[in-house]
Amino acid sequence: MTKPECQAVMEQIYAYLDGELDRASQERLKHHLLECPPCVDEYERDLLLKSLLQRSCACEEAPTALRAQIMTRISITVTSVQVERD
Repeated sequence: MTKPECQAVMEQIYAYLDGELDRASQERLKHHLLECPPCVDEYERDLLLKSLLQRSCACEEAPTALRAQIMTRISITVTSVQVERD
């Protein structure tokens, strides 16, 4: 799983599991998984982990202060500027 395509898939796997990818990205990822057993193994492991976390955390709600802090951090936008030189 050291191929660049595999690395790209693994970087997007949680976005895929959370339904955050656009249709074209979903299709590329699905196609890769159909042809790459090592990536399927990683996908299945991450799917299982996500399922276990949902079951483990479903009964407890985060404290209000923590939820507000997380939402504040999520809403911060990071901007980067790249300068090209001739």
